[in-house]
Amino acid sequence: MIVLTRLNDAQFAINPDLIERIHSNPDTTLVMVDGAKYIVTESLDEVIALIAQFRARVISMARDLPQVPLRPGTGLGLVPDAGAGGTPAASDSITKTVPLRPRNK
Repeated sequence: MIVLTRLNDAQFAINPDLIERIHSNPDTTLVMVDGAKYIVTESLDEVIALIAQFRARVISMARDLPQVPLRPGTGLGLVPDAGAGGTPAASDSITKTVPLRPRNK
């Protein structure tokens, strides 16, 4: 999250990944992916610098995490195996692939 300042000097935090575009004429306006708009006192360059600092901090934090070697054939351990807890394993059931289709233009 980056912290920005509204025109009434109230600060708020916003997720920079949800910013669609930034306008700077005459005030700096953030347009979010959901259509919400926020007018802030920071300049366009300041907002971009804050976003770059945020992303650099995320990458730095990820780099500092200990590396855990994975054994071949094992997942990341985030989702339990399909065979655990009485759930049928993937080999026990028939899996169907859903073909991709092009977008309508």
